[in-house]
Amino acid sequence: MTARFAVFATAIGPCAIAWHGEAEEGVAGSALPAAEVSALRALMRRRFDGAEEVSPADAPASVRVAIGAVQRLLAGTTADHRELLAIVLDERGVPAFDRRVLALTRQIPVGRTQTYGELATALGEPGAARAVGRAEGHNRFAPIVPCHRVMGAGGAPTGFSAPGGLETKRRLLLIEARAAGQLAADQQALF
Repeated sequence: MTARFAVFATAIGPCAIAWHGEAEEGVAGSALPAAEVSALRALMRRRFDGAEEVSPADAPASVRVAIGAVQRLLAGTTADHRELLAIVLDERGVPAFDRRVLALTRQIPVGRTQTYGELATALGEPGAARAVGRAEGHNRFAPIVPCHRVMGAGGAPTGFSAPGGLETKRRLLLIEARAAGQLAADQQALF
């Protein structure tokens, strides 16, 4: 089945979203902004072997709903993570452990964080913090799966594989903190 993707505007720059066919199986992937939109397009074509780009207006209705949810999240106009939870993900090819990690990550509320160790413990595998980190690093659904809400030991911001690295992570968390009605002091370890 041919993959398609669309590039769409957000408050922090153009993002992308991909799906197969008419998206009955869900969103196949999404991406945070890259330094240049051409790099974002190249990333989506690499991830989804020759995917065809279409206009967001030509995307299936479920994909347009997902685009709107991502736009609201990145604009800081939603404090409800359940809007993103409603987006169905096409997780074909995602290993079972990674699926479990991503499912837990989706449960982290806007404006909140958890550590890799806390997620490992919640999975019933308290020694698996590094495996959780690897799963987050392979997340192909950012920011629908908000891996930026996962921190290192003690709540310290750690590596972030999206373009812009830790600065992007901090920026996303600040947007979400404001949306949740928090002050920067509530996120002191980040700033």
